[in-house]
Amino acid sequence: MKYLTGIARKDTMEISELLTEGREGKRVKVNGAVHAIRDMGNIAFIILRKREGLLQGVYEEGISGFSLKDVKEADTIEIEGMLEKNEKAPNGIEIRMETVRILSEPEDEMMPLAISKWKLGTSLDAKLNYRPIALRNIRERAKFKLQEGITRAFRDFLYEQGFTEIHTPKIGAKSAEGGANLFRLEYFHRPAILQQSPQLYKQMMVGVYDRVFETAPVFRAEKHNTRRHLNEYTSLDFEMGYIDGFEDIMAMETGLLQYMMKLFEEQYAKELDILKITLPDVSRIPAIRFDEAKQKVAEKYDRRIKNPFDLEPEEEELIGQYAKEEWDSDFVFVTHYPSKKRPFYALDDPEDPRYTLSFDLLYKGMEITTGGQRIHSYPALAAKIKARGMEEEGLTHYLDAFKHGMPPHGGIGIGLERLTMKLVGEDNVRETTLFPRDLSRLEP
Repeated sequence: MKYLTGIARKDTMEISELLTEGREGKRVKVNGAVHAIRDMGNIAFIILRKREGLLQGVYEEGISGFSLKDVKEADTIEIEGMLEKNEKAPNGIEIRMETVRILSEPEDEMMPLAISKWKLGTSLDAKLNYRPIALRNIRERAKFKLQEGITRAFRDFLYEQGFTEIHTPKIGAKSAEGGANLFRLEYFHRPAILQQSPQLYKQMMVGVYDRVFETAPVFRAEKHNTRRHLNEYTSLDFEMGYIDGFEDIMAMETGLLQYMMKLFEEQYAKELDILKITLPDVSRIPAIRFDEAKQKVAEKYDRRIKNPFDLEPEEEELIGQYAKEEWDSDFVFVTHYPSKKRPFYALDDPEDPRYTLSFDLLYKGMEITTGGQRIHSYPALAAKIKARGMEEEGLTHYLDAFKHGMPPHGGIGIGLERLTMKLVGEDNVRETTLFPRDLSRLEP
């Protein structure tokens, strides 16, 4: 009979523990994966890859109690030795290796990608085909640590603001967004779809908790192959009740971005330095109406307005350029989108029902957020569904929430991969997606 009483204390140390005061000159034990071996003759540097970064071990022929031939790249090992300072080494420390224990060895000694190089220098297809290997590269890892920071900031900030985290189903009978771009499936002999958004559920939950959020995958069956689209991506959604207007939603997102940038500065300085990222100023974010934005970029950049009801990617880029030139902002809210291009639940502007009380947030010329105020009146919601020629079938439970009272509310959905893409300066969203799903890729 044996009892477990909590986390098992290990005698192996992490980099942050090695960096604590008083460790220098003491014998330590660490484990990690062999990231690179630099053989200088009588001395060799064995670089270990650990969860907190790189750690340098020093092998000295005749002094270290093992042969350098016993260790190869991609081995996982445990080493013991004396900890010393070395300003030229990663994190300013190194271990004079005395013993090594091989924990595991690779079957194939030839790495498919040169992951120890600072830049992989290979095609995107090669990175994606060997994704689990490519992600071991230090710069690749840094991108996704920053993506962790985005999600962490989103959660922590919203908890502070009184939001409740929810988890909604991804299989449903009806889509929140409508349209033909749905993944359809058979659900025990009944038709079903993969959800394009948690929209209907998070609105229903506003009637329960007032403020809710979710981080989860969403699915879009769109047959395109662009730099900015995926068929499965992670959406950061929140919905909040008792708002005075959709400006409350934009203000909340601005506060979120401010919290996020501060978290990056305090907790992710290493990753920012690796990727040479200068964080954007989010102390104030301009907002401009949809129709005004289109007109201004048409005039300034001599561009004819082709589609009066939506923004083309080129227009988004020009609006981003305009915001940077005129207001020195990498972000800009574009408000009052045309009603015909917004879903049925979007609240029309009472002053001009051709437009909605909704917005997109553009970051460096790309839409990363869609949000706005929703219809909270059941008669108004039912009337808009009817006006759109939609059926209430499949929306019964959603509409029931409104029949029994809902507060004025609204919310947003942020594309996690797109936000990461613009933050780290990539030009393809697949670069900032762990395992992308697009028109042609189902593996790995």
